[in-house]
Amino acid sequence: MAKILIVDDAAFMRMMVKENLKKAGFSDFVEAGNGDEAVALYEAESPDLVILDITMPVRDGLSALGEIRDKDPDAKVVMCSAMGQENMVIESIKLGALDFIVKPFKPERLLTAVKNILGN
Repeated sequence: MAKILIVDDAAFMRMMVKENLKKAGFSDFVEAGNGDEAVALYEAESPDLVILDITMPVRDGLSALGEIRDKDPDAKVVMCSAMGQENMVIESIKLGALDFIVKPFKPERLLTAVKNILGN
């Protein structure tokens, strides 16, 4: 089963993502509350997929995405952010994100992105 790193400064958002993925049969999760934690946990845990919020304190998702992809060019990352951040969507795709989910997300959109990337 795939290990998924969920990164968001809001604990309730991490919980919502996790609950929706659990309903689809995923069960191996690691959580981080900012970009620094995300990079450290990516190195320590080698997750199969990262769901990464863009706007966070300490270190934002774009910076974390860049470092994760520098260390592992094959890292599979889905960015997640609020509506109205089209410039950041473009930037995240340039940095190697494979997909982008807009918050508040629809559960089926999240599952489609995760299954398309993980192939299950």
